[in-house]
Amino acid sequence: MRTTTKAAAAVAALSMLSLTACTGGTGDSQSAGASGGESDASSTQAGEITLWLAGSDTPDELRDYLKTTFEEQNPGSTLTIEEQAWSDLVTKLTTSLPDAANTPDVVEVGNTQSPTFTTVGAFLDISDMYDELGGDKLLQSFVDVGAVDGKNYTLPYYFGSRYMFYRKDLWTAAGLTEPPKTLSEFSEDVKKLTTDTQSGFAIGGQDWRNGISWVFANGGELATVEGTTWTSTLSDPNTIKGLTMWQDVYRNASKLPSTERDVSYWDFLNDGTDGAAPAAATIMAPGWARWSIGDMTTNDAGEEVRDGMADESKFDIFALPGVDGGIAPVFAGGSNIGISATSQHPELAKGLLRIIFSSEYQQMLGENGLGPANSDFMSSLGDDKFAQTMIETAESSKLTPAAPGWAAIEGAFVYEELFQKIADGGDVAALAKEYDEKLTPMLNGQS
Repeated sequence: MRTTTKAAAAVAALSMLSLTACTGGTGDSQSAGASGGESDASSTQAGEITLWLAGSDTPDELRDYLKTTFEEQNPGSTLTIEEQAWSDLVTKLTTSLPDAANTPDVVEVGNTQSPTFTTVGAFLDISDMYDELGGDKLLQSFVDVGAVDGKNYTLPYYFGSRYMFYRKDLWTAAGLTEPPKTLSEFSEDVKKLTTDTQSGFAIGGQDWRNGISWVFANGGELATVEGTTWTSTLSDPNTIKGLTMWQDVYRNASKLPSTERDVSYWDFLNDGTDGAAPAAATIMAPGWARWSIGDMTTNDAGEEVRDGMADESKFDIFALPGVDGGIAPVFAGGSNIGISATSQHPELAKGLLRIIFSSEYQQMLGENGLGPANSDFMSSLGDDKFAQTMIETAESSKLTPAAPGWAAIEGAFVYEELFQKIADGGDVAALAKEYDEKLTPMLNGQS
């Protein structure tokens, strides 16, 4: 395994969280502030807090709003926003969350990573804020992965759902005038679109986050739980069906290397990157990829940007179809957010959460193509085909197992390793058995 040493260190540090994360820091003394993003600044000790955002999905406009609003509501206090790379997030959280002197106060964490940290007490119990921040209007599957024993430790930040972006002009030229109605039809269509220099469906061989949609579509699961014990279920016949279908479509429709995982697929849909990569007729990506697709134009600031697929004769979208039609249950992207248990300014951190879950910020999330945590603001996504497809695919989406060891699995790139071997033509059933044996102890937090 390429990251064995790094993963082992992360697992060891995670075990220490259970001993250190719940000790807390020297918190502010303030009762809960008013709802709607307002805090009682007069009774809160001023301080400096840090928000970690993962990746670049939160636009600068929203970051500026958080900083400005927080500092207006908390005179004398400052908010620093730091962006962390997704690839390093688990390792950095593992070492930083227990350290009261260096911990970020508020943290965005991947929804699939949340259980690993919540189960060891790395986040503050915010159950008393649950109703104030949206309650049962919050995306339930994301709430569930942030809860332990009925208590809330992280809550949904935003969701994104994956669907297919395609070059309608290329499909039409190939005689494919309608989107496929079943998963098998999708496979056959993208194979027809594949040439020596063009992927009918561009997907990297290690891209399990998109690939597991084929597992879910076939009724398979990655793992099951009985009591508190998790078991990897890659060898389940339905899971093997899904992995086999994915292997077929990768090997016969994608020109991307089996070593690729974090790919800017939209570059291929936009005719490749300066001719250095194969173009693509179809890609799978979260809804916000729209703004990286289209012809070049100039915005109001004089910057060259993509036009968001304005030419509907050239670009279009459809939901990945299910085995028997309808919509396949794709993997739901998105994040949770929580307060470090060792934050020295927990009340200021709670004030920041009130801003994040305020109507103003939830509206801004939707307007920027990020699914708002609160269902009351779903309309902020708009009513065009992009918004409707995002909502429809999100309704049938699934999450990865809420197992305590999931973040360590991601940090060790186990599924990337498995999917690359499948992409390289490996025996799916044999690999499933091998990786079930490797993954089951890891799911349960065992190194």
